[in-house]
Amino acid sequence: MPTTSDTPRDVPPVAPPALKARLASGLRGVTLDTRPLAHPVFRRLLIGQSAAYVGTMVTGVTIPVQIYALSRSSLAVGLTGLAGLVPLVVFGLYGGAIADRFDRRGLYLASACLTWVTTLALLLQAVTDLRSVPLILALVAVQAGAFAVSSAARGAIIPRIVPTPLVPAANTLYFTAGNVGQVAGPLVAGILISLPNGYCWAYGADAVLFSLLLYSAVHLPPVMPTGSGARTGGLRSVFDGLRFIAAAPVLWMSFAVDIAAMTLAMPTALFPEVAQVRFGGGVGLLYSAIAIGSVVAGLFSGWIGRVRRQGRALAVAVTAWAAAIALAGTVHHLLAAAALLAAAGAADLVSAVYRETILQTYAPDAMRGRLQGVFTVVVAGGPRLGDLRAGAMASATGLGLAWTGSSLLCMIVVIVGTLLVRPFWRYAVTSAPPPSPPTQPSPPAVDPLSR
Repeated sequence: MPTTSDTPRDVPPVAPPALKARLASGLRGVTLDTRPLAHPVFRRLLIGQSAAYVGTMVTGVTIPVQIYALSRSSLAVGLTGLAGLVPLVVFGLYGGAIADRFDRRGLYLASACLTWVTTLALLLQAVTDLRSVPLILALVAVQAGAFAVSSAARGAIIPRIVPTPLVPAANTLYFTAGNVGQVAGPLVAGILISLPNGYCWAYGADAVLFSLLLYSAVHLPPVMPTGSGARTGGLRSVFDGLRFIAAAPVLWMSFAVDIAAMTLAMPTALFPEVAQVRFGGGVGLLYSAIAIGSVVAGLFSGWIGRVRRQGRALAVAVTAWAAAIALAGTVHHLLAAAALLAAAGAADLVSAVYRETILQTYAPDAMRGRLQGVFTVVVAGGPRLGDLRAGAMASATGLGLAWTGSSLLCMIVVIVGTLLVRPFWRYAVTSAPPPSPPTQPSPPAVDPLSR
């Protein structure tokens, strides 16, 4: 029998991986996936949009605060949702059809310019101290229409500038950047609004920051729609997109759970009143809390792209959102409410990524503009309906039912609906999407924009 000294010296023993290397590998699996940033077109678009997010949220907080200061009514604040709803529906749907017919880069740039001009008009009404709620609501309507078109175009651009396996990571980066803006924007708005002529400072900051988005849009390459069904226009193409969704339970159910979440469990219209009557201030923290949770979730989102059953994950995330919102409406301490809103924001980040990813990867490129238009109507129009619902309920029944009661109803609707629609519950990323609409040749196998 050989002794230990007889063991060959030229064969080193196999050592287990170093603890540091194992920790690094584990962190890469859960932290934010930044691989899409290696694609220059996406990187420029993300940088410009990130700056605009901050300014947009500054205006998003300033408008309801200004309206509440002028009217002293949560119902008037809720009317901002109604003012933007019709333009969102009309221009979201038709803007998506246009995005499937013309250069998406040009459409994105034109609609972004209109948004910027509307921000300048908000600045002008503040500088001249017009004190007109109807004028502000009219500008909200114009801005909503421009936003709907730009969002439809941008959502159809993203799957063309990054490889398909990186679409979830690209969406996570987008939503995380947006949530950083939702954290910083309300805090900046709170500081600027408190200054003399604060509304002027707030709208002016938005105008400056949004100009960076215009710069990034100018440097985008042309993005023409490709594949079967591309270049069709008119109302018929809008209905084609709606029929495509209606025939796909996975798609229409992803929209349905989002509508439930935003209309039944979105309390933002109540923040000005709650901050004043329940907490004695802190409206900026309330507006930021949801986004803070989303940012934290985004920083540890590396696992999101590895989940196969995305329909099930989306339903669970929306249920968690509604539960956290319901609990936040029951507390009477500002920090406790903010913590629960942050938990809701973490769930919202997960649900947002899966909603967008399911849509972008399930649909052929020729339909992406129209489906992104519908997505914009749902995602942006849902919160506006939620603002109207919350403001009206608070005026009629009080804060408790308007906040917590409606959120509990959202949980029931989502759970029951998801269990009834089995294709959505069973949907996995390996599932084959429906065939592309006929009549046109298939898109090229390699998209030059993804290089």
